[in-house]
Amino acid sequence: MPSPLELHAAWVYTGDAHSDLLKDHTLCVDENGKIEALIPSQEAPRDPRAQQVELNNHLLMPGLINCHGHAAMTLLRGFADDLALTPWLQDHIWPTEARWVDADFVTDGVNIAMAEMIKTGTTTFSDQYFFPDSTAQAASDAGMRCQVNFPLINVPTQWASTPNEYLIKGLAVRDKFKSSELISVIFGPHSPYSLEEDDIAKIATLANELEMGIQMHVHETKSEVLHAVEINGERPIATLNRLGMLGPHMQCVHMVWLSKDDIRAVADSGSHVVHCPSSNMKLASGACPVNDLLKAGVNVAIGTDGAASNNGLNLFAEVRLAALLAKLTSENPASLNAKHALHMATLGGAKALGLDNETGSLEQGKWADIIAISFDDASMQPLHNPISQVVYAGHGAHVQHSWVAGRHLLNDGKLQTLDEAQIIRRAQAWRGKIASNANPTKSAKELA
Repeated sequence: MPSPLELHAAWVYTGDAHSDLLKDHTLCVDENGKIEALIPSQEAPRDPRAQQVELNNHLLMPGLINCHGHAAMTLLRGFADDLALTPWLQDHIWPTEARWVDADFVTDGVNIAMAEMIKTGTTTFSDQYFFPDSTAQAASDAGMRCQVNFPLINVPTQWASTPNEYLIKGLAVRDKFKSSELISVIFGPHSPYSLEEDDIAKIATLANELEMGIQMHVHETKSEVLHAVEINGERPIATLNRLGMLGPHMQCVHMVWLSKDDIRAVADSGSHVVHCPSSNMKLASGACPVNDLLKAGVNVAIGTDGAASNNGLNLFAEVRLAALLAKLTSENPASLNAKHALHMATLGGAKALGLDNETGSLEQGKWADIIAISFDDASMQPLHNPISQVVYAGHGAHVQHSWVAGRHLLNDGKLQTLDEAQIIRRAQAWRGKIASNANPTKSAKELA
């Protein structure tokens, strides 16, 4: 169990839409890892049982929430760059995954992804990939909060062969981690084009019956939408709506090519959108119409996507890019201001994942998922507006501390629950394995 904490900070951004930036405040965390109080520092109790942390030139804020990614694909970072989505997937990524992905690959890939995410301010991540039980266990061991989206796809892999087998195995993962305070498990159907309508309708029904969330890649490319119209006579969003997939439990990822009717359907259903600006730009998929979605009342969160298509997992970089891209596409510099962009990566992200009663803001009774950002670096000075500075000048390296449920995951920039040197060695072993076409049955442990 973590010890009680008193974090004394120069500035505090609570993430609560009703609160302004606070100066010289102390955040008190109880021994259970929950936020107990947020009070002016001069009124802090200085409890001798609590660990006292002085953050004299820091911003204390909620940990970032990465709402979409494929953490294990970090082992394919830089593997097939500068290609469009379809050839990137079909000619490079999928064949490589078919040969190499197993439980060891996933564990090692997730570990290096978590090391990067923790060091750049992420405390919660959503992940959709094969061997989701390995992802869940790795996150639990490292102390990160994770939403695991078990995959559902009409393609056989080393983890499962049919949509029904994916479903059975995925629900078993849900049962295994149902009592975890860090891990939540939801449905992760890959996309409308990778499943039959009967499978999609079945998932929608089960999600409602079991009160589980769904995350799916939707409207990622123009060709995807046009092909759906040609084959089905309707756009993918219309199909998902007809099959009962949309709703407050639904997380639509990418959402680049949207009509007014698509946006209206998403807004009316209460579905959420996860914006992945870097990945969409790198694959030349287009730009999500964030301004139009926000005007329609849609909750928009932010994700990095996988490191194979980004190539990083630094969510601060995505926040900055999301703000700039919104201004560029709207030709309005006031679009998506710094505070709203940061909201998308904190409380907005928690809302998308259905975790807003547990995390996403620094409020009494929520888990103490917190990061501390230093303003000591020259690149962060002079300091006129801490929120603006974090969004437009920050780049993740300024994160000095991270806590999840009161547990210290990053202390003065050093990982506390992960062995970074060992993680790097194992990632390098996988690079050698893939590059040399070594025996795919040989484990990473044998190579390390």
